[in-house]
Amino acid sequence: MDMNARNPSDEQAAQGNPDPAIMDVRHLSQQQFMQLGVSQIAYVKQVDTQGGTAFAIHAADGTPMALAADQEVAVAAIMQHEMAPALVH
Repeated sequence: MDMNARNPSDEQAAQGNPDPAIMDVRHLSQQQFMQLGVSQIAYVKQVDTQGGTAFAIHAADGTPMALAADQEVAVAAIMQHEMAPALVH
């Protein structure tokens, strides 16, 4: 792989025509990196609460979204909102 090869998005940006659909992940800002997957992925994590064990649903950036009584309900809720579930152990 040629590390000096130009990315098509670099050329478009240089010409003043940036394509938002093309992103060079090697040059993401911390803010851009934190936003990756926020609207597509939700994480499920088992947590202990005062009422017992529950399953927390978090956005990809870590923002708490919901709490479910069991893992199956958490995954179903994520899928119902057209997101991809990811389990955190």
